[in-house]
Amino acid sequence: MSYSIDNRGFYGPYGGAFIPEILYKNIEELKEQYIGILSSESFRKEFDQLLADYVGRPTPLYFASKLSEHFGTQIYLKREDLCHTGAHKINNAIGQVLLANRLGKKRIIAETGAGQHGVATATACALLGLECIVYMGEKDIARQAPNVARMKILGAEVRSVTSGSKTLKDATNEAIRDWINNPTDTHYVIGSAVGPHPYPDMVARLQSVISAEIKNQLNGLPTHVMACVGGGSNAIGAFYHFIHEESVQLIGAEAAGLGVETDQTAATIALGTKGVLHASMTKLLQTKDGQVVEPHSISAGLDYPGIGPQHAWLADTGRAKYMQVTDDEAMAAVFKLSELEGIIPAIETAHVFALLEKIKFKADDRVVINLSGRGDKDLQTIIKYMDK
Repeated sequence: MSYSIDNRGFYGPYGGAFIPEILYKNIEELKEQYIGILSSESFRKEFDQLLADYVGRPTPLYFASKLSEHFGTQIYLKREDLCHTGAHKINNAIGQVLLANRLGKKRIIAETGAGQHGVATATACALLGLECIVYMGEKDIARQAPNVARMKILGAEVRSVTSGSKTLKDATNEAIRDWINNPTDTHYVIGSAVGPHPYPDMVARLQSVISAEIKNQLNGLPTHVMACVGGGSNAIGAFYHFIHEESVQLIGAEAAGLGVETDQTAATIALGTKGVLHASMTKLLQTKDGQVVEPHSISAGLDYPGIGPQHAWLADTGRAKYMQVTDDEAMAAVFKLSELEGIIPAIETAHVFALLEKIKFKADDRVVINLSGRGDKDLQTIIKYMDK
């Protein structure tokens, strides 16, 4: 069974590039050059140096002794929250901005939900001296104010999106619209493993540093690798080098919102059906006549009605298991991790910690959890939740 991308840009039936004609040249240029650039000696040297000296890699693989004792197993945390800017998003942003530079693009656009990808892209653009425009839903701007301020301090222009649900899906729509209108000088830095080919593969390759480090840091294979899933960049980065290690269980936590039985959810694997979203064939939340359903999650970064095409294929083949976590379960996990280990996670990340209450592990299991981001950006939401 192949879980990898084929030469057409598909993972099984998912993926591809369903794009307007005006973007054909951009996508073809990326398709033809991304592997060559990413594997070139000059790119690897600059990328690896920035990951080490600027991002702070390798990030620690921390044995969480109190969490392990509490759940009766061996739990290791991959500390992506300690990356510069506070999350894994910087791995992809640095890589794509370096790539854009080599393609001669001087204007960078991005979408963001929780703001972590926006901050990471603004950071990379400041470092390399490129113009940066970030599209962000009006609702997310209100609940992620610290990250909005960070982007502006870094010199980025933050454009508020007031259409639709005013969240990540709509920010992505506006970013694609911008790219259509500015195809020659602009590179679109997609923040997750979604969108038209080659983006899902390109983002996965740039985030695969996470699983490469886990392999080097852990003596032997883990029994489980776990991560939260919105579009799926942190999860595919954590899974990447274990996908063909069949003994390793891959588990994703998706946002159930108020519950999969309600219409206030973002549980794409549980409830989604096959269709095209943001120029890629994938699973998405949609009505019977193909209208995209507005998702809901307390976490801005998981508030997305689709999922990366590789995750859709991993779910269909049974190679990875995706479980659902409600808003309340995720918030309970925020407090549990904070109190047991002194680490306040991003609310997105907290979803995967909630699975520790749902899965029965053995004492000798070696469970690696990708701690994808820190909770500084979510303090306003956490405070509101505490005051309920």
